[in-house]
Amino acid sequence: MRRRLDHFVICVHDLAQAATAWQKLGFALTPTGVHPFGTSNRLAMLENNFFELLAVTDAAAVPPATSGHFSFAAHNREFLENAEGMSMLVLHTNDAHGDAARFRSRGIGAYAPFDFGRDAVLPGGTTARVAFSLAFATDPAMPGLAFFTCQQRHPPNLFWKPEYQRHPNAALRVTEVVMSAPEPMKHRAFLEHFAEDTAEPIPDGLTIGQRGDRITVLGPAEIARRLPGIDGGAAPRFCAARIAVGDLNATARILKGNGVPFEITGAVLLVPPTTSHGLALEFAEQEMN
Repeated sequence: MRRRLDHFVICVHDLAQAATAWQKLGFALTPTGVHPFGTSNRLAMLENNFFELLAVTDAAAVPPATSGHFSFAAHNREFLENAEGMSMLVLHTNDAHGDAARFRSRGIGAYAPFDFGRDAVLPGGTTARVAFSLAFATDPAMPGLAFFTCQQRHPPNLFWKPEYQRHPNAALRVTEVVMSAPEPMKHRAFLEHFAEDTAEPIPDGLTIGQRGDRITVLGPAEIARRLPGIDGGAAPRFCAARIAVGDLNATARILKGNGVPFEITGAVLLVPPTTSHGLALEFAEQEMN
């Protein structure tokens, strides 16, 4: 089973400030969602995946990580000790409990599945209960980062709302996540087990997944070429997300009107990570099939 990109956790210190910054980027955001384990979020909901702006908002409610149990909130609290940015990559699943068993058997995640629910604010102001199951995977060679699959256990219409999926910047969906690593091929086996797909070598890196749902890992030289001015760093990290848009000119107008810095190289509009809380954003016209 090949997995598609589901969502991208952007860990921030101040959720309100981050929301303002992302609205200047041209994203419409959902109302604040509150988790029962000490974190809160706002989502930039796209066609079938989304960005999750996440902050620790109740430190006393954060459960510690214990043997066999991954703590989502504790991971993000520790991530923030070093920097803001993308802390977790999430793929879609219809069977998180089965994934947890598979991850355990493959040696990439000896964690129990995690089930939880929260109230979601609907466009009319009412609330609905939404529920999720998560299966976590980690790689000692990628310290500070985490991966999981997410199963939504509620009717889709309670979560995916057209009113939240229309964005002034013309964003449609995330098509690729770009990671940096000093030695990309060291992470091939883990990513193949996690994504349940075969990685392909590319110059100074590897890529895994189908067109429109790719994870790409690049070494320092290719990061410098693709993302000018961005230091890949000495340890693996999430560097960028590529976003398909319906009209790149509309994207540029919104960003320029809001005073957001960007560069255009060829057919790609690049927003630096300093503007978007640690993750560079590549906007590109949607490819036609």
